[in-house]
Amino acid sequence: MSKVYAQREASIYWLGSRAYPSVFALQQQLWQARRDHAIGDVVLLLEHHPVITYGRNANLNHVLHDEAALRARGVALVASSRGGDVTYHGPGQLVAYPIVALKPDRCDVRCYVRSLAEVMILIAREYGVEAGTIDGMIGTWADAAAPQRWAGKAWAQSPAKLGAIGVRLSRWISMHGFALNVTTELSAFGLIVPCGIQQYPTTSLAALTGASPSLYDVATASLPCFERAMQLRAPRLIDVSQRADDELLQACLPAASSAGGAPSDSWRSSPMVQPPAPSHGSNKPHFTNG
Repeated sequence: MSKVYAQREASIYWLGSRAYPSVFALQQQLWQARRDHAIGDVVLLLEHHPVITYGRNANLNHVLHDEAALRARGVALVASSRGGDVTYHGPGQLVAYPIVALKPDRCDVRCYVRSLAEVMILIAREYGVEAGTIDGMIGTWADAAAPQRWAGKAWAQSPAKLGAIGVRLSRWISMHGFALNVTTELSAFGLIVPCGIQQYPTTSLAALTGASPSLYDVATASLPCFERAMQLRAPRLIDVSQRADDELLQACLPAASSAGGAPSDSWRSSPMVQPPAPSHGSNKPHFTNG
């Protein structure tokens, strides 16, 4: 169970289907605004166009096809500023990017990562799947042979990964987050070694239950899960899915500002940059993935 903190107001947005670079740029600008106390806590919910991302510690041998072959299949290959290895994002996968200040009372990396897993566990429960975690393997797991129960890896007949986590924490403000497979085309994970884990397959809520809920419905159902697992309370899901990429920042500002923070403009002129190639500097923020 996640650690219980004081309740906070948050703004949770539904972005619809988006390419990875534009959302990465949005995360950066919202992170800067949160750093400058211009906005309160924000969560972005969306699905990505097909993309393979690799983190700062990635083993690129876990990408099993070259970039040209991936492009021919409509799958982009993009570096990410999160930690960890290689993962796939695509249609039917609920991606959550919390831009949350962990100071003053939440400065515990393990508890934060565990709270992300707990959100996915609670969402899965809403759809009849009992999920859990496995020591040493970051993410959320289910038993494909018995989706209605999870008593731990030792008792699971067929462990399968249901959701991945990859984060970046700098100045105790978060970026990136989790990816929960809802109706994801699981064959796409055959393009990679997901998170470097070869011994267990990937699964989805649809594969486990036979149901195919819409991502918007799952996003809406996630609000009480964020409140329970992360103590982030949002009165409603704010739908900005019809906005163009270059309109998203402005669309996110009014509600995010009302959730907490003082006005500041220093971040408004920050460039919309592409995700960086992995680097290994000596003064790094905290990264984790799985």
